[in-house]
Amino acid sequence: MEVVALVNRITAVLDRAVKPLYQGAALTTAEVQLLVPLRHAEPPLTAARLAAHLGMSRAGVSKTLAKLEARGLVAHTANPADRRTALIGLTPGGEDVIDDLFPRELAAHAHLLAGLGSERAAALSTLTRLAEAMEARLGGVPAP
Repeated sequence: MEVVALVNRITAVLDRAVKPLYQGAALTTAEVQLLVPLRHAEPPLTAARLAAHLGMSRAGVSKTLAKLEARGLVAHTANPADRRTALIGLTPGGEDVIDDLFPRELAAHAHLLAGLGSERAAALSTLTRLAEAMEARLGGVPAP
């Protein structure tokens, strides 16, 4: 259980580091986590694929996407490969918001991790193995 406690502690520190960025921002942390893969997805993603990538429920993703669409940050387009599904992409307004906020979040994370120095690669390798082992125990998680 100490691994889980440490992961939770790291998550709490990361949350504290970015909290000031979200005060007065147009997006919540959860919305940014959903929009970032859309910003970098090629080709565009379906809601189901986005949910699988994020490890979220389809219902949760759909609810958040509906809010973001109402605010003009995302748009649905017909999926030419499967008319039963839609492709989700950012609108220009959604791109602007993410392009403003996400680099500042990454900078806050980089500041926290700067103290690792040469240990960074080993820590990253260990965390990657941990994530992969946990995903394997759950039957795997699709790649973005």
